[in-house]
Amino acid sequence: MSDSIHLGLPYVEAAQAQKHVTVNEALRRLDALVHLAVASRSLSSPPDAPEEGVRYIVAAEPAGAWTGHAGEVAGFIDGAWIFFVPGTGWRAWDEAAGELLICSGGAWSAVGGAGGPTSAHGATTRMTIVEGDHVLAAGTTSEPGFVIPDRAVVLGVTGRVIDAVTGASSWHLGVAADPQRYGNYIGTAPGSTVIGVSGTPCAYYGATPLVVTAEGGAFTGGELRLAIHCLELTGPAA
Repeated sequence: MSDSIHLGLPYVEAAQAQKHVTVNEALRRLDALVHLAVASRSLSSPPDAPEEGVRYIVAAEPAGAWTGHAGEVAGFIDGAWIFFVPGTGWRAWDEAAGELLICSGGAWSAVGGAGGPTSAHGATTRMTIVEGDHVLAAGTTSEPGFVIPDRAVVLGVTGRVIDAVTGASSWHLGVAADPQRYGNYIGTAPGSTVIGVSGTPCAYYGATPLVVTAEGGAFTGGELRLAIHCLELTGPAA
């Protein structure tokens, strides 16, 4: 057996040369996975400038360097993405949502009781916030890498301009089906805010990206901080 069963740690073979290489690889995996805390589980593509050591749970329909790794733990280690396939029972703290997650059958879900009531058989209603910063892409529309979770009921979306939005006189915030659902003609100066309350709570039956639309021109720069405020439901256990 060349690797350990649960974490895939490489063993040092008898009379192996360069033993430090194997030991260091095992230490890297332990450092990435022990007391696991991920920055987010809502990104489907890697961030533009990840910090060394940062970890994510890859969201559905991954793209770019994360293609083919949905549900896996992605760690940026030694300047490259390394992926870990989680086993049933793995736990992780989601820093963005502020909740504890558990993996079962390759799918991650919040531990019952986190952020809302729990029934006698484990059904939960959780208030969650998906938050992230988004550098605007050049053009008339731009989509953040994080998404509205599948089967979430969205109460609203809020945001703030971090770096001045350039190239457009204002901007709208929504989704593809309704580009102004959460705000329209929003200011471009740093500190401009939007509090986009849903008139009626809106349910989404699939992971859905936000859409930022330019008004009076096309985006040439700028950075936004956006937060999706939603309810997520889990069913009772067998």
